[in-house]
Amino acid sequence: MVKYTIKRILLAVLTIIVISMITFFAMNAIPGGPFNSEKAASPTVIAELEKRYNLDKPVGVQYILYMKNILKGEFGVSLKTGRKISSIIGESFPISAKLGLCAAIVAIISGIILGSIAALMRNKWPDRLIVFLTTLITAMPSFVMATLLLYYFCMKLGWVQAWTAGSHNIVLPVLALSLSPMAYITRLTKTSMLDSLGQDYIRTARAKGVPQLKVIFVHGLRNALIPVITYVGPMVAAILTGSMVVESIFTIGGLGSKFVSGITNRDYTLIMATTIFLATIMVIANLITDLVYKLIDPRISLD
Repeated sequence: MVKYTIKRILLAVLTIIVISMITFFAMNAIPGGPFNSEKAASPTVIAELEKRYNLDKPVGVQYILYMKNILKGEFGVSLKTGRKISSIIGESFPISAKLGLCAAIVAIISGIILGSIAALMRNKWPDRLIVFLTTLITAMPSFVMATLLLYYFCMKLGWVQAWTAGSHNIVLPVLALSLSPMAYITRLTKTSMLDSLGQDYIRTARAKGVPQLKVIFVHGLRNALIPVITYVGPMVAAILTGSMVVESIFTIGGLGSKFVSGITNRDYTLIMATTIFLATIMVIANLITDLVYKLIDPRISLD
């Protein structure tokens, strides 16, 4: 277990380095620069700015200098606003994390419950209704779902507000983020539950007189959750960082919107810092997912 954990941590570090290299060199391969759009800046001023931020050096040297600063815990400053990147991430990520955590909890709990109901009532009207709704949600893009929620519940009915500083107004963004993963978890739970309930150990437990609820939720659901966890780990990391589309539609100043503005403005330091930050969250979530396998099913061997 310890050996496997160390190996996965080393692979995670290597993954982050590769992602940073691809992002950095691809970003610099695009013609132009962060200061080319400055209307009032003269060539002399642009050259001075590039020298100040080491943009006048070869790309390889720029990458080495940037990674040295990252190892020191310095993300630099925004090339557009001059603010520290750590401050930008510190104020915007909690917003995205709040929405993401709420959406992940709603998606996981609702998906497991609906999937279990669909499996236990197979080919009956609850199962068919759940399958129809999950298929509809899966086929609908997130920006369409977010737009519909915004139109009907905010503009048409006026029941809730899209977003304010108050936590009571995050209902629609959370729904928009959670519906698609909830539908996928529902279908995955149903398939895994049906397979688990058909195994020999379930029939043995029933033959021994084990109560039905214990058979379903202790023996059946526990093993059915293993494929679900495979999806839940990366899913939590993805929606924890927020959705760029959802944040844009509901005008949420989270990390996703900052990342989009960084790409639009060619803010190299903001793009790199955000990419590395999100990649780190993703690889950590995958590592935790693999380790949780062992707790769910002791038969799994981690080599």
